[in-house]
Amino acid sequence: MSLYVGIDLHSNNMFVAIMDSNEKLLCQKKISNETGLILQLLEPYPTDEVSVVVESTFNWYWLVDALHGHGYSVKLANPAAMQQYSGLKYTDDRSDAIWLARMLKMNLIKEGYIYPKDQRPTRDLLRRRMLFTRQRTQMILSLKSLIDRELGQRVSANMITSKQNPFPVRDILQNEELIFTAECMLSTIDGLKSNIDKIEKRLKNKLKLKPEFVNLTSIKGVGTILALTIMLEVGDIRRFKTVGDFSSYCRCVSSKRTSNNKVKGKGNSKNGNKYLEWAFVEAANFLRRYNTEAQRYYQKKAAKTKTIVATKTLAHKLARAAYYMIRDNVPFDETKMFATSPR
Repeated sequence: MSLYVGIDLHSNNMFVAIMDSNEKLLCQKKISNETGLILQLLEPYPTDEVSVVVESTFNWYWLVDALHGHGYSVKLANPAAMQQYSGLKYTDDRSDAIWLARMLKMNLIKEGYIYPKDQRPTRDLLRRRMLFTRQRTQMILSLKSLIDRELGQRVSANMITSKQNPFPVRDILQNEELIFTAECMLSTIDGLKSNIDKIEKRLKNKLKLKPEFVNLTSIKGVGTILALTIMLEVGDIRRFKTVGDFSSYCRCVSSKRTSNNKVKGKGNSKNGNKYLEWAFVEAANFLRRYNTEAQRYYQKKAAKTKTIVATKTLAHKLARAAYYMIRDNVPFDETKMFATSPR
């Protein structure tokens, strides 16, 4: 007999539904998020007969790792790709867990990617670098705004972050509270830069680009950190069956729904990987600075639409090019990327 376990996971608890091949419910219970409790609940059933599906939430790591560690077959359900019938009058955690178990039994689970456990900490460290970078940029912009507001003077980011010539807040600001605020902001900017440098050094010493990802650095403006970001977020390129699937995962595909050439609504624009979206937008911004064809393509698009749309369009083309570069282990070829006919 095969047993199917659906787990509706939340921040502090989970609802577990266990059914057999005849869809008879053997167990349905709400428990706290503790490894011991879920293993105790599954203990009466033979491990090799149990299949588990867990809803992909922000905190699935510990649960999937624990179940894998004890020999259970686990699938990660993509909630964005699986939705219950919207006409249901009433749903709750119990019905969600039962529905997941039933979908697993019918082999209709839309799976999410279970990123290898040993690589997750490194990927998450690189994500923290991005967070620190954004916070530092926000702090620099905030300090620039403060000076502009108080003195009517514009200062550059380089003036604020210069190590050779420390920013003279006491010379340009008179109020002690403003001086104290500016010094706190400068201290935060320096602290974030120090942490960013530490992370980059650690990553460069620990990681090496895989051969198929080394080719990404042949794109002008794409350095080691940006290539590492793409490598760690992509994982195994073979999990994407087509270039369209990869572009969609990178959030480079429009989410609108049309019928009879009319827009009828929008889909989930946040479905996909926000870190790859950022990486390819950054790469597109660098590419149009250093590549004549990319600059010409961007200007042509920008003349017809908004600049942000033109940048995203260039990022889309770059994501498609990156897919083939990684899959086929080939360097960047601008003639193929900007060819008029589809590849």
